[in-house]
Amino acid sequence: MKIAVIGANGQLGCDICSAFLADGHEVIPFNHDVMDITDLDRARAKLAEARPQVTINTAAMHNVEVCEAEPLKALKVNGLGARNLAILANELDFALFHISTDYVFDGRKKSPYIETDYPLPLNAYGNSKLCGENFVRSIALRHFVLRVSGLYGANPCRAKSGMNFVRLMLKLSRERDEVRVVDDEVLTPTFTEDIARQILALSKTSHYGLYHVTAQGSCSWHKFAAKIFELTGAKVRLQVADPNEFAAKVARPKYSALENRNLQEIQLDLMPSWETGLQNYLRKIGALY
Repeated sequence: MKIAVIGANGQLGCDICSAFLADGHEVIPFNHDVMDITDLDRARAKLAEARPQVTINTAAMHNVEVCEAEPLKALKVNGLGARNLAILANELDFALFHISTDYVFDGRKKSPYIETDYPLPLNAYGNSKLCGENFVRSIALRHFVLRVSGLYGANPCRAKSGMNFVRLMLKLSRERDEVRVVDDEVLTPTFTEDIARQILALSKTSHYGLYHVTAQGSCSWHKFAAKIFELTGAKVRLQVADPNEFAAKVARPKYSALENRNLQEIQLDLMPSWETGLQNYLRKIGALY
C-alpha cells in the first residue's frame, strides 16, 4: 500500500513511517513544514499528487498551555484541520487514521475509560481534539480515530523541546540527588513504537471506527518514575511531590487511563503492558540497567 504520514518527523510519526516501511509499504512522509492541514487547497494538492490508499494524521497542536492561551488556533489545527482531511478522504478515496487523546475525558470516572464513555474535556486542547474526532467520524466514510495517552518515543517530541517524561526523569536522575513527582494523576504511558505496530495491523482491516490504543494497565506519574529508576538502576531518591507543588496552569484530568475495548472486541489488541513498553523503550535508547 501507499501510505501518507502527516507529521512524519514527530515522535509518533517517525515510528509509524518505520513500521510501514519495514512491512514493505511505500511511505510518503509529510513533515510539519510541508503539510499544513489547516489549508484545504494546499492539503488537497499534496495528497492528490501522492495518491495514498491510507493517510495517517499525527499533526496536532498539543501543548496544553499554548492551546489554552490560543483556543482559536487550537481549534483551527485540531478541529478544522481534521475536518479538511476528512473531506479529502472521501474526495480522494483514502482511509484516514486520526490520532486523538485521553484528554477528551474529565477524569471523574476513576476506572479505565472505554470508547462508549461520554467525553467531557476540561481544557481547550481536549475540546479542540474532540471537535476533530467528531468531524472525522461524521464525514470520512473510512476512518480510524485512535485515542492515545502519555506518549514517549525515541524521536524527539517537538512540542516539548525534544523531551519526554522518560528522558526528563533520566536527565534529572543524573543531575539531582532527589526527584519529586506527583502521585495524584493516573494515566497509561505508551511507547510510540507499540502504537505504530497497532496502526499497521488496523490498516490491513476494514474495521473502521473509534479505538483506544494504549498500553495495558495504568499508573501514576510517580509510579512510572519509580519504574524508570528501577529499570535503569538510577541512584536517586524519589519522593511524592506535595499537593500543588507543581500546580498546573491548565485543568487536566486526574484520571485518564483508557481500556482498548474495541480492539479487544475485534481480537486485534496487540498492545503490551506499560511496564513491557517501557522496558523496550529503555532498551532501544540504551538505558536499560
